[in-house]
Amino acid sequence: MTNRRDFLKKAGLTTVAAAGASTLAAPAVHAAGRPIKWRLQTYAGAALAQHVIKPSIDAFNKAANGEMEIELYYADQLVPTGELFRAMQRGTIDAVQSDDDSIAAPVDVSVFGGYFPFASRYSLDVPALFNHWGLKEIWEEAYGEVEGVKWLSAGAWDPCHFATKDPIRSLADLKGKRVFTFPTAGKFLTRFGVVPVTLPWEDIEVAMQTGELDGIAWSGITEDYTVGWADVTNYFLTNNISGAWAGSYFANEERWNELPDHLKTLFNLCMDSSHYYRQHWYWAGEAKLRTQGEKLELTSIPDEEWATVEAEALKFWDEIAAKSERNARVVKILKEYNAAMAKAGRPYRYG
Repeated sequence: MTNRRDFLKKAGLTTVAAAGASTLAAPAVHAAGRPIKWRLQTYAGAALAQHVIKPSIDAFNKAANGEMEIELYYADQLVPTGELFRAMQRGTIDAVQSDDDSIAAPVDVSVFGGYFPFASRYSLDVPALFNHWGLKEIWEEAYGEVEGVKWLSAGAWDPCHFATKDPIRSLADLKGKRVFTFPTAGKFLTRFGVVPVTLPWEDIEVAMQTGELDGIAWSGITEDYTVGWADVTNYFLTNNISGAWAGSYFANEERWNELPDHLKTLFNLCMDSSHYYRQHWYWAGEAKLRTQGEKLELTSIPDEEWATVEAEALKFWDEIAAKSERNARVVKILKEYNAAMAKAGRPYRYG
């Protein structure tokens, strides 16, 4: 909160709501000999950010050799996560790491950010879809229509599982459960009686302790242990509604365009480094903590019952596809990709 208060004073945020101006941020490019300064806020709290972004930002600041410095802020530290897009658009902050869904990005494809139900089975599906199956070009097209923001890169995070106080062993056990999750995932899960709850990220642990929440569907088991949620839940459901969270990096378009090409290249390399780190950190953690973790008991919903959830997801896909021509293109790619993976067989798909 101290950081946020200091930031608000310096940026003059309180005057913006009334004035509607975009005069908050100091120019990112300073006088000759002084470094370019950026403020980047991630969706992740401090403990999680040590893995999902901080190593790459530390590397960037070191490699920039005094030409540029990125100040990293954690979830809701300067701006509430749901307001990140607008804050970046008006130049209050310079860059964001999050999913499109959580930051309320004003593009039709934002619904596919975060956990779009069953869009992926493994984390490698996300970079494959963006870099080789056409999603990158669609995201560039969508964000190219929005003034002031540059979409930079997408990558994969962990799968989406339930961590709960009470055991989940059937779909009936989900009914009435108050669950912290992402907007689109929550909308889908209401079909099975789940009650989605939106809270600041840092409040989740306390909300589980006070009974405000019954569970969390925001991550895999690696994050449950890393951020402390495994200490306030008892069970981990092995069924998941997505194989990987899809998140992106964004920047204020003016700030990005001001960068010299070599610093743009360096930032691109550091984003790739971040994407790669998460691939092996999550992949190793998910298996290790399921088999060696001692805090959470594993439960499962039978495959034949869970198949009804997967079937419902395809209906959900078609509903999203009907909302725009561009969404329809994304859903078409997802269907074609998953059909190709199933046809390819092992190791891409196991039935």
